[in-house]
Amino acid sequence: MTAIHALGALELWRLLHARQLSAVEVAEHQLDRIGRLDEANAFVHVDAELALERARAADAAVDRTGLLHGVPFADKHLVARAGQPADGASRAFAGRIAEATDPVAAVLDAAGGVTLGRTAAPELGFAGYTRSALHGTTTLPGFPHLHAGGSSGGAAAAVAQGLVPFAPGSDGGGSIRIPAATCGLVGLKPTRGRIPAQGGVGQVGGLVTAGPIARSVIDAGLLADALIGRVNGRVPHGTVLRSPEHDDGSLLAAAVRGEGRFRVAVLTGGTPWDEVADIRIAPEATDAVARTIAELEAAGHEVGEVALPDATGYAAAFTALWQGGAATVPLEREERHLLEPLARWIVDASDGLGAGGLARAQLWATDFERRVLAAFAPWDAVLTPATALTPRPLEWYPIEDGAADFHAQVLHTPHTSFVNLTGLPAIALPVHRTADGLPMGVQLIGRPGEEATLLSIGRQLERRIPWERRVVDRMRA
Repeated sequence: MTAIHALGALELWRLLHARQLSAVEVAEHQLDRIGRLDEANAFVHVDAELALERARAADAAVDRTGLLHGVPFADKHLVARAGQPADGASRAFAGRIAEATDPVAAVLDAAGGVTLGRTAAPELGFAGYTRSALHGTTTLPGFPHLHAGGSSGGAAAAVAQGLVPFAPGSDGGGSIRIPAATCGLVGLKPTRGRIPAQGGVGQVGGLVTAGPIARSVIDAGLLADALIGRVNGRVPHGTVLRSPEHDDGSLLAAAVRGEGRFRVAVLTGGTPWDEVADIRIAPEATDAVARTIAELEAAGHEVGEVALPDATGYAAAFTALWQGGAATVPLEREERHLLEPLARWIVDASDGLGAGGLARAQLWATDFERRVLAAFAPWDAVLTPATALTPRPLEWYPIEDGAADFHAQVLHTPHTSFVNLTGLPAIALPVHRTADGLPMGVQLIGRPGEEATLLSIGRQLERRIPWERRVVDRMRA
């Protein structure tokens, strides 16, 4: 039989549901693998006791219809779970233990998932790479001199190493899509508000939403359904469905079927950051887009172009909203010296923002959102590079200078943050490899609420470009 860690999440679900595997057996296998093989520093905390407790409960359950019944995952470190570390990857909160469990963790528990621990994130989630003074650097599996991306870099590195079959992340400016593309994985940022437990609603700027990182489009659809809070559907007479992909209307069903012909536009007209940064698109990123275009056309999709609306003022507006979120960090001014330079720069800048500055940024963002939605409306999806550059060397980010660090992140990932500002769904797909074997991905941006379309297109590309096989093969090396 295929090794447990090489099985996809849906494959595991089927075997667990059929009692051909036990949840305890799966959890023990994955915990052992974490202990021996986490060379990328994906995990910052492992809770074997909780994992085995939840696995035993799954095995004992009479009702095995949970979307994640017995399937292992790991929480992102920024998500609180009662009794576990809640330091936010920051020395300012070192030693803090969570008193309550966040909704995004609770919804995965309710789906029957088995958490193995916590995956690494940068300090307070402010960076597009994963490093903190408290927990060190998370590197690209197989390439220890390169960053894994961020801020959900620990989640992506865990999936890429076969430590979990998939993992939830959170995305406020690209934090799911960047590490997914960097690590050769699929990453889905849902529409604002689509994930009730963490969907951006009620947050400053509405930027951050939870979403899945997985080896395959199918597994991304499964985890997305669980995050939304879907239950395994039932047919009219009450008979429990044997497999969750038969639940019509689910994202998993769309991912499994991978059907339809769509209109896809390549984004032209530069990036939203061109006003303040000299953005250069690497040949490897251009190659990834070109390969995607060729595969889309070969599959029968219509491919055209769409221009980015005028983004003058974007950098100021997005930065203000980012700083506005930082203003909610529960830290006294005299404690800020404990923050690292990037987080300190962002938090300090929030002091001068004021209600007027934040309101102006939100009004600009609302107008930009309207113009982007109008421009993109004729298209089912819009195609961009996932990152402008190849995975970054460990020394790329000037970590002692917060403003310069932020600028370096913009140069690497200029296409992701405007998707958060506009609230649109987007998926990162690992369509290409460089001559050196480095993953390069593309981003597909969808219409509001149409994650199913993105998963359908992604599944069609996945059939033509077997990226999951690459990840599994590397795990065996």
